[in-house]
Amino acid sequence: MKKFLNKPENFVDEMVEGILAAHPDRLKGVPGEPRVIVRTDAPVKGKVALATGGGSGHLPLFLGYVGAGLLDGCAVGGVFQSPSAQQMLEITKTIDSGKGVLYIYGNYGGDIMNFDMAAEMADFEDITVETYVAADDVASASKDNAEKRRGVAGIFYVYKCAGAMADEGADLAEVKRVAEKAGAAVRSMGVLRCHL
Repeated sequence: MKKFLNKPENFVDEMVEGILAAHPDRLKGVPGEPRVIVRTDAPVKGKVALATGGGSGHLPLFLGYVGAGLLDGCAVGGVFQSPSAQQMLEITKTIDSGKGVLYIYGNYGGDIMNFDMAAEMADFEDITVETYVAADDVASASKDNAEKRRGVAGIFYVYKCAGAMADEGADLAEVKRVAEKAGAAVRSMGVLRCHL
């Protein structure tokens, strides 16, 4: 496989810069946080905000779901690194309209730790945060250990269903309920592709 990279150590920041440059009508950065993007109209008055994030190991997956009917903000970490709690707090402060914020993210240790810490920090700022942790990948754990499953492709449906409810003006408890219902109905299967 061929790649176009200026310097490998800069690829995450350049990826975010490129997405912002390609979509200035829909996305904006957060000052002081080069790996954080939000909707240009954030915070959206009267709307529960949705935020996500994850590492940059595979692709800019999360960045592509920021927009109307989906997410209000996203943070990306380095290659196979969770975004920091500070990044998530900055998103939270930027997108919160007073109706609260729902974090939706995959079941990974670093994400859980940093998102939980960000939610605690947001509480000090009088911002209510709820969390939904996606765990849809049936290949990563058995049914008996479903709480250990990774959150992968199925998270898209959680973004979409929760985003639609938030756009309808539902309160934070209802948006979280819909995220949980969507997540409970979704399964995916991660497959490793090997070249021989």
